[in-house]
Amino acid sequence: MLPPPHGPRARAAAEAPGGPGRGCPAAACAPCRSGSAGCGVRRALTEPPQLREVGGELGGLRCGERLRTRRRAALTGRDGRAGGGPGALRRSGRDMAAGMGMRGLGRQSGALKRKLQSPHGNPPVKRKCKLSTNTFRKGATEAGRREEGSSSQKPVPKKQLSNKQNESQKNKPFIKTSSLFKNNPDIPEIHRKEVQQLQENVFTTDSFSQLDLHPHLISTINTVLNICSMTSVQKQTIPVLLQGRDALVRSQTGSGKTLAYGIPLVQSLQGMESKIQRSDGPYALVLVPTRELALQSFDTIQKLLKPFTWIVPGVLMGGEKRKSEKARLRKGINILISTPGRLVDHIRSTQCIHFRRTQWLIIDEADRILDLGFEKDVAVILNALNAERETRQNVLLSATLTEGVTRLADISLNDPVSISIADEIQKVPEPAAQTHRKASSSSNCMEQENFAVPETLQQYVMVVPSKLRLVTLAAFILQKCKFEKRHKMIIFFSSCEQVEFYHELLAKVLSGGPESEQPGHSPLSSVSLRFLRLHGDMEQEERTEVFQEFLKSKTGILLCTDVAARGLDLPQVTWIVQYNAPASPAEYIHRIGRTARIGCRGSSLLVLAPSEAGYVSLLASHKINVSELKMEKVLATLMKDDRFRVHRPGSRKSCGKNPQEVRERATVLQTKFENLVHSSEGTVQWAKKALQSFLCAYTTYPKELKHIFHIKSLHLGHVAKSFGLRDAPQNLTALPTAGSKRRTKAKPKRSELLKKTHSKRHLAELLCSEYSSGMDTAGAKVKKKKKKQRQAGNQQIPT
Repeated sequence: MLPPPHGPRARAAAEAPGGPGRGCPAAACAPCRSGSAGCGVRRALTEPPQLREVGGELGGLRCGERLRTRRRAALTGRDGRAGGGPGALRRSGRDMAAGMGMRGLGRQSGALKRKLQSPHGNPPVKRKCKLSTNTFRKGATEAGRREEGSSSQKPVPKKQLSNKQNESQKNKPFIKTSSLFKNNPDIPEIHRKEVQQLQENVFTTDSFSQLDLHPHLISTINTVLNICSMTSVQKQTIPVLLQGRDALVRSQTGSGKTLAYGIPLVQSLQGMESKIQRSDGPYALVLVPTRELALQSFDTIQKLLKPFTWIVPGVLMGGEKRKSEKARLRKGINILISTPGRLVDHIRSTQCIHFRRTQWLIIDEADRILDLGFEKDVAVILNALNAERETRQNVLLSATLTEGVTRLADISLNDPVSISIADEIQKVPEPAAQTHRKASSSSNCMEQENFAVPETLQQYVMVVPSKLRLVTLAAFILQKCKFEKRHKMIIFFSSCEQVEFYHELLAKVLSGGPESEQPGHSPLSSVSLRFLRLHGDMEQEERTEVFQEFLKSKTGILLCTDVAARGLDLPQVTWIVQYNAPASPAEYIHRIGRTARIGCRGSSLLVLAPSEAGYVSLLASHKINVSELKMEKVLATLMKDDRFRVHRPGSRKSCGKNPQEVRERATVLQTKFENLVHSSEGTVQWAKKALQSFLCAYTTYPKELKHIFHIKSLHLGHVAKSFGLRDAPQNLTALPTAGSKRRTKAKPKRSELLKKTHSKRHLAELLCSEYSSGMDTAGAKVKKKKKKQRQAGNQQIPT
């Protein structure tokens, strides 16, 4: 039996004409036709308004199923319209039936109905609805877990996002700045003393016409070289060399040392009584450390010889064909410019080369020749010269005076004149032997040596954590070569592999981009950067082509090793960046000497890690004064490049320097580098090789600098970030090292190792004699004798 109707609306519906089912919108349902109490609409009329209001939206489906679906929606506090219409209600009802079962749901809703009913027809209490809602949600969560139980056993989090929320979350940019700007070492404050740098008076008011030179030579200097007045080193050196004296010349970089020896050389050769013939062979020999400097010196000498066509200059250097060089030697070369290694090769293998008429020996950048390991080659050259002609005029030139140069000067120079142009050093020429004795009397003399720096050169240092080195270097390149006036920059690295790797990486990421194709950008922002590279492992033709291209260009970025640190006169270079610190203050002077040459202005930047900040004090002890440049100021340049802007919906283009946005843009740039490195396995291996070469070079700092540059002070994971690697690589020693193709020799046998150990004592004895004439023959005899003794001993041992 039906319970008595409650309330006036329920009684009116029950007493309506037509009997039971008249108020049902689906009058064809079976309970209405039979007049039983199973019709859900009639039962809903006796329920509270929260359940009763769903009856008018059922449509043409079965009343009982439709009502149960709407009742569940009402219990959870959701409306059918917000849930997606009748289809969504049908799907939710089926999911509920699958999770809990219809019988359990009926019992639960029946119990809830009795609780919600009020004897006076009052509205239900909200607290009761909240309890039932939690119960329903718990059942729904359990149903969802059963559906996903077959695929995974992990519990689903309580707060699940809908599909639309997930999609909107994916569209939002996720910028993680902690990878670059977190867990970095603190940047120490640089405590440096203000030192008074040594200054040299580069220019003088004296002209070349005051010297006793040939008129054609003076005209060539004024018209071809466009030089009217002498520099200080030229004013002091040319008269001494015209007198036929040996000289040891020390002057700052870019002061005109090439002309200081080139002008008296040409003057003396053109004024010889018997006219020089090409077939006479070399009258002068010029030794230089690098191939690029050989080409530059040859070009300068060739210009000076323009009015004296019977004097033939020539150049010998590695990388060229020996056959063509031998042909030039047979025809004759009067002024021979060469690197030590290639000249020794021709001395041993070319019969037509001779030094019977050699009157000049000039060693330019003498300290670098010794640093590169050419000491034995210089000894062979000196022996060959002494064997054919003992009297000649010798000149040694360098911007830095090292202990090796003083030893070489003691042996090769005869009563030389020491010429040094620094203001604090005595300007009157004095015998170099006195200077050498003073230098050898104190072991710390070379450590306390002071270097002269051009007055127009501004020097900066920037302390950067290892993880931020790559993005900081890229931001500095963009700042100087793209957004400011167009600069010409040289960046020094410590290994050939780093030059190759960073050249490819920077060229692909920084050269051009989508923003340069947009019409709204200024022409300055659309400037494409041009990167060049130069190092010792390149083919000679490519090295010459790159050198000439950078020489003639007005802008560009040259990535190089120390092969370009000595003697090269590259015009219009405005910035020198030392990405890896040099091994000595003298090398620092030569690197920064590629700019601010002959009175021009220039700047230099030294990049140091926080653990390397002590290098600034070392430079100050040599009277080298540097100013600090903040890393944050350089990274703020990324705000000018929209390629690294984080695109958020509805965001405006920012014009300020928000530190957080600067970090986000730096992270976007680092991500571009990392994506390029990890795009293939080959590029990852390439980055690992470059990292390995950097670590190998880091271990070669001299012991005097180990307290500043120690391999244990590096964080391998942070350093790997500067090579575009996301994690610290494993098994670096298993990677093939640089030049491994040339080092494919098998491991030496024990007998060969014994040979090396036995010959160490004899090698030391030979080095003590330094440049004795019997060096090669005596060594060969000792080796042959020892070899015969060992062979005889091996034959006596039973097998």
